[in-house]
Amino acid sequence: MAETDTMTHFDDGTEPADTEPPRGVRGRRTALIACAVVVVAAVAVVGALGLGGGEEEHPSAPPRAGSVVPVTRTTLTERTDVDGQLGFGTEIPLPVKATGTVTWLPQQGATMERGDTLLRVDDRPVVLLYGSMPMYRDLGLTATASASDTGASDAGQSDTGTDAAAPSASPSPSTGTGTGTGAGAPAPLTGMDVLQFETNLATLGYTGFTVDEKFTAATAQAVKRWQKSLGLAETGTVGAGDVIYSAGKVRIGQPGTRLGETVGEDTLTYTGTSRKVVVNASAADASWAVRGTAVGIALPDGKSVKGEVASVGRQASAPEGGSTEGESGAGAATLPVTVTIADQKSVGRLESGPVTVEYVGREVKDVLSVPVAALVALAEGGHGLETEDGRFVAVRTGLFADGNVQVSGSGVTEGMKVRIPE
Repeated sequence: MAETDTMTHFDDGTEPADTEPPRGVRGRRTALIACAVVVVAAVAVVGALGLGGGEEEHPSAPPRAGSVVPVTRTTLTERTDVDGQLGFGTEIPLPVKATGTVTWLPQQGATMERGDTLLRVDDRPVVLLYGSMPMYRDLGLTATASASDTGASDAGQSDTGTDAAAPSASPSPSTGTGTGTGAGAPAPLTGMDVLQFETNLATLGYTGFTVDEKFTAATAQAVKRWQKSLGLAETGTVGAGDVIYSAGKVRIGQPGTRLGETVGEDTLTYTGTSRKVVVNASAADASWAVRGTAVGIALPDGKSVKGEVASVGRQASAPEGGSTEGESGAGAATLPVTVTIADQKSVGRLESGPVTVEYVGREVKDVLSVPVAALVALAEGGHGLETEDGRFVAVRTGLFADGNVQVSGSGVTEGMKVRIPE
């Protein structure tokens, strides 16, 4: 009878007590139990290595050996944890164009806003303003070409020497066309950098001019009032080294110089004011790192906050030891992944420290699953489940996640009771 169906398990009560099972059946049953123990141990180890993903974040008590559990219909999500570092991002040198001796520096970690003094050079303040265009020239009133110069082309003369009276620090062409201007008459300096500066000046409360691309006499008067508030000589001209632009507020980083030293390229560094997480993700396993991907962040104090992938580096770092193999473990090449945190208040007062970033690798919905421990190895190969009445049903396995495994097969139904092997 035992030879007719290898999927059927005979309970002790179905055979006479004095009947010894055939040697082949007993040997096969012993091998089956041994295989079951081996596969349960192996699957448990695989889950611990990360195929289950996120078990530490979603702990659940495993079923006891010998117990009966139902086959359930659920959604399985594979989660993976990677290490990250909380902080304010990479410190970037401020583009200080002022020349001279550093006479004052702000404290590291200080937050600077529009109109604040970033540092002082030769006791002159270098002020933070907002904008995307760098300060590349002096801004002020310039002189237009003389009437004879502007009419030179009409007279067939060579157009040389125009704008000779203009300062070399203001190389942009004048908007004067010769109409309504006499020799040496002031003409407004124009450009998008003028519009950017005037926008900041008006936002700081120094008005009385039209915010546009022209630096006029009215703009110069507003600049004088601003210079007076800073304790500067009221010249009406803004030097290229008097202003530094940034996209918004900045957080002062580690200074690269000391008081009394000459201004250099790394005189002062800065970061943004929002905390973020940087992950050195394995270059061979960074498919999850896509801009906009939602992730979870476990903070050192045990709290969990939401994050979003903001950027992914394009250049992989060299692995330790120079190996370039595509392995995901230690020594593999990595890519920097920046994760932003929208709700800064959720982080509390923590400014830096190691964190754990959890991301979803794969997800399957509306599938049948059982605890990993319920799997047994069948003598004829593959995996199976032992039913409550002692039968063995062959199954195909799918995703392993959170201590459970996706199963399917003609003999598997929702609610079916299966045993956890002892």
